[in-house]
Parts: sequence; structure tokens; C-alpha cells
Amino acid sequence: MPQRTLLYRGPSEPQAIQIVFDRSIYLVRVRRHRQARRYTLRIQPATREVVLTIPPRGTFKEARDFAQKHGAWIAARLGRLPCAAPFADGIMVPLRGVPHRIVHRRFMRGTAWTEAGTAGERLLCVAGNAPHIDRRVADFLRREAKRDLDAASLRFATELGVEIKRVAVRDQSSRWGSCSSTGVLSFSWRLILAPSMVLSYLAAHEVAHLVEMNHSARFWRLVQKLCPDHERAKIWLDVHGADLHRYGLPDAARQLP
Repeated sequence: MPQRTLLYRGPSEPQAIQIVFDRSIYLVRVRRHRQARRYTLRIQPATREVVLTIPPRGTFKEARDFAQKHGAWIAARLGRLPCAAPFADGIMVPLRGVPHRIVHRRFMRGTAWTEAGTAGERLLCVAGNAPHIDRRVADFLRREAKRDLDAASLRFATELGVEIKRVAVRDQSSRWGSCSSTGVLSFSWRLILAPSMVLSYLAAHEVAHLVEMNHSARFWRLVQKLCPDHERAKIWLDVHGADLHRYGLPDAARQLP
């Protein structure tokens, strides 16, 4: 293997390390970057992932020491993020903007469904064994998102007289939606957590791109035509959008016994 390649890759190096601060364990993902000039740490708010970048000639030991030295910084930055809300029994999760409590119904048939509880409380019920709760709730929310986004996108496409090739639903951390030149619309499934007006606005936004692949004045007139309430939806996303990424995430730190 060429010497230059060895500078950029350590085959035996792990992809992540664990550091301990204040009796908590934090997982830190490590990566080498050929243009990095020093060790750097950053937090990805959407995923709560801690990423340590190593310069080409850096060593793994130095990287570990650097991360451990900044344990307080990692804990403080993660502590300022909204608390993670894993999909587990008893956790409150919004569905179309309405809070639902996850309730484990182990001995009932089915996978996941909603129903009304006492005193007007909304429930998101999950059947089966406890280890399946996370996956079944996530699958349920993705199905609901796909259904709503399919319907909204088709409605807006019909109004504009354009054709959609496909609607895809993913867990996108950097954008809520996108439109390809081939007519494929992609959305974050987390839009199903927001009020319905927000999902409708994103569908209108991406469908409008099938006519105008830009953000010109004409584009925004199309959005206004499809979704007159789009300004209110944009404001809601600006204020609350980051909070949607905390659902379904495990806690960033594990407490030591």
C-alpha cells in the first residue's frame, strides 16, 4: 500500500470510542480527514452524534486523549439539546402535532395503532414483546408519513398539472424535503410529528419545484397558491423543527452504576 494512503487510514482503528465524564459514558465517532489540520469535535444536533475528526498524521491515542480532555464540553453541548425521547412504553410522541402516549399492549394482536384513552388522552398502542416497541413505532410513523405525503403531493401535483414519479420517505437530518429533476420527491418521515399544516407546506414546496427548480418570486407564488398558510408553517418549522429530531433517539449518555 502506498505510504500516502497509510497516512489517511488506520485499518485497525475502531470507528468509535467511549469516554467517561461525570460518571456518564459518551460514544464518540472518529473519522480521518485528509484536509484536517488539527483534532476537532462537533455535535450533530439532529442525531446527537459526537464526531471527532483526526488529521492525516494524527494518532488514535492522541484522538482519545483529546476527546477525554473535552468531556465537559461534550456533556454541556449535549445537555443543551432537547431531551431524547426514545420510542418506549410511556413516552409522549406527537402525531400530526397531537401528543400521543406510547402504550405497550403485549398480548394484543397487530403491530401499532392509535386509540382514545381516558380523559381525552390519545394513545399509540404497540403489540408484541417489549424489544419490538422501538421498531414498530418507527415503522408505524413512517407508514403514516408516507400515506399523508403521497396524498398531499398528488393533490398539489394535480392542481398544477404536473406528474410525480415517486414519493420517498427517509430520515433526512439536513433537510425536510427535496425534489429531483426526474420528478422524485423525498421527505423526512418526521414531518408526521408536526401539525398537518407543516406537512402540507413541505409537500406544496417540493411539488412547486416540479415547475420552478429555484426559489424565485414565481416559485413562491406557486407555493402561495397551493398552500396559503405556508408562512405560518415555515415559522413553526423554524421554531420547533429541531425538536422533531429527538424522537426515537436513545439517550446520548449511559450512566455508570
